[in-house]
Amino acid sequence: MRYLPLALLPVVYAQQHAFEAQQQEPWAAKYGAQTDLGYTGPLSYSHLPYAYCLDDPSTTFDIAVLGMPFDTATSYRPGARFGPYAIRSGSRRQSAVAGYALNWMTNPYTRAKVIDCGDVPVSPYDNALAIDQMETAYTTLLARPVNGSASARTANLARDGVEHPRILTLGGDHTIVLPILRSLHQVYGPISVIHFDAHIDTWPSLGGITQQSKVTHGTFFSLAFEEGLMSNTSIHAGIRNKLQGPELIEHDEEVGFELIMADDIDDLGTDEIIKHIRQRVGNSPVYLSFDIDTIDPGQAPATGTPEPAGWTGRETKRILRGLAGLNFVGSDIVEVAPAYDNADITGILAAGLADDFLALFVTDEPPKRQEKQKRTLTDEL
Repeated sequence: MRYLPLALLPVVYAQQHAFEAQQQEPWAAKYGAQTDLGYTGPLSYSHLPYAYCLDDPSTTFDIAVLGMPFDTATSYRPGARFGPYAIRSGSRRQSAVAGYALNWMTNPYTRAKVIDCGDVPVSPYDNALAIDQMETAYTTLLARPVNGSASARTANLARDGVEHPRILTLGGDHTIVLPILRSLHQVYGPISVIHFDAHIDTWPSLGGITQQSKVTHGTFFSLAFEEGLMSNTSIHAGIRNKLQGPELIEHDEEVGFELIMADDIDDLGTDEIIKHIRQRVGNSPVYLSFDIDTIDPGQAPATGTPEPAGWTGRETKRILRGLAGLNFVGSDIVEVAPAYDNADITGILAAGLADDFLALFVTDEPPKRQEKQKRTLTDEL
């Protein structure tokens, strides 16, 4: 008979006691593991694992969800700093386990490692500092090695020939795109932007009293153009704002955009809009920027600069599905300001659109739904 050393006896007894205590726990014995319901648990996007990614270089992922709670460059109603919270709250009924989308015919969460990296702690007092903080944070995460479970499409686009993570950013006002494009340009060079919005956001940056005052949620594309961050193959979709005059559209074209008006959906339909967007951006690296005011304020009232007569959520989601297979290197959803919401409908819609963006990152072509053959009276006879 072999005996344990006396020094190990306390360890063995402690482990045995812990095992017996676990076996005797009433909840575990009767109901099993404690799980979160749709309306319970810590708040993260779609109940994803939540990590302070900027603090831990060992955290790897294929897709990061990152909040940028910045709203101090708005021109009308502020409040988009609460957008990341509202979108995460709107995603509470979403989850990776139940993430299979019928219209997409896939579950993006099973095709990539997706985590919620929290929010960039941006300064609410100093815009120049905040913009640098956002660029630095994005650059930090963009340089992380991928987990390796997603498509390697972007490796062929990157200057270093290496696959980089994709980041889904939750804004924040639309100014956040300027530091994002600065960061993406370091990796991919000039970027084509698909810009869903009610406004063109290419206002000339001249006339600011200070250098920083030129940087707003309506001038950032002009500044990006001046810095050489974008290609000449970008496109707007859903535009319906009023302007000072036609010369601003001429400037918009100089910045590198073509224009799809909100009303064009009535004349062209979603299929032609999809075709035009795909032809415009081609095989270039593509950044998708989505202002929630693309959607009619009857469905998405919680935004800073609402414009009437917008697209519906259903029309917009159908267009998004048609863009699958493009070379997306990042995306955002911005200008959600929950103080103006009713029954969380804007946050819920924004969360659903963000799920579509995840699907765009991992799919290689638009989904093809298999329609059942229609049975007619002749078939019955």
